[in-house]
Amino acid sequence: MKTLFFTIVFSLTFLSINAQMKFAHVNSQALLDSLPSYKKAENDLKKFQDNGVADLGLLEKQINDAYIKLDAIKNDLTPTMLKIEQEKIMGMEQRYQQTQTLLQQQLQTLANEFNQPILDRLQKAVEIVAERKKVNYVLEASKVLYAKGGIDITMEVKIELLRLDAEAMKK
Repeated sequence: MKTLFFTIVFSLTFLSINAQMKFAHVNSQALLDSLPSYKKAENDLKKFQDNGVADLGLLEKQINDAYIKLDAIKNDLTPTMLKIEQEKIMGMEQRYQQTQTLLQQQLQTLANEFNQPILDRLQKAVEIVAERKKVNYVLEASKVLYAKGGIDITMEVKIELLRLDAEAMKK
């Protein structure tokens, strides 16, 4: 009898708590795509990457030219001179790999530097709207496999996010 009573009390408590929970969802990628600061960050990263790739292209051309030159004169070189020329090319290839690794690291650092303030503003906008709507949970719409119900707060968050973004861009 006690277990039945506790089961009923537990079920009613769970249903009461569950009924009070409100879920909402946002499409964060759509929100980010609407931000001027996000678009600027993406463009700045693209320019930096393009410049780095152009530098790598020059190094690659130098390496290819060195191989062509070595191939043309290798029969005229002593074994020691051939080895020296091959080591020069290997040094160029190592510089290429180091430059490529450095470029990837710099791109990652810049992406974090550019995007973290934007993501912080997105989080703040979601929190502001969630509090305003008295929502307990906000889910990323693109990652939810199934949802029945809930509130789409993307537009309200977009308005708040654009306001926060404009304030940040003034600074």
